[in-house]
Amino acid sequence: MAACNSSESHMMESDSNPEMQNKAVVETLYKELAHGRTETVAGLLASDLEWWFHGPPQRQHMMRVLTGESGFNEFTFEPRSITAIGDDCVVAEGWEGAQAYWVHVWSLKDGLITQFREYFNTWLTVRVLGDLRPWEVGHESDTLWQSQPRDLYKRSLPGLMLAI
Repeated sequence: MAACNSSESHMMESDSNPEMQNKAVVETLYKELAHGRTETVAGLLASDLEWWFHGPPQRQHMMRVLTGESGFNEFTFEPRSITAIGDDCVVAEGWEGAQAYWVHVWSLKDGLITQFREYFNTWLTVRVLGDLRPWEVGHESDTLWQSQPRDLYKRSLPGLMLAI
């Protein structure tokens, strides 16, 4: 119970900054999953949560955990980084051994997770494309976030670009 209270107070402190509030929500989600508190996790998700997955079907670990199809301890999600991007997006990445690299992209509205995208063994680049002219895409200034898998130099990962 104390862990929930500290998470709630952390989220209250960051209410004035949507990026920090959203990051705190996603951090809370991973902490609560690690302790098996699925009721708390369910309270962080919109009832009409939009799902998207890229990778081998048998690797849809987070989807199975969030729907209750598998236990919280079947696959351990320990994010190596959690980054807020803008007022409504948080990206988390982690790896569990050499063959399990994952990226989760969470979209939030009013402190509630409304969309979830799970990428497994995929290199992801998040770029802003809104006001840029087509010939300007590709400059480093439009890259908001990029995968940093630990053992990338030893293997190749398929890549995707996510436009924000």
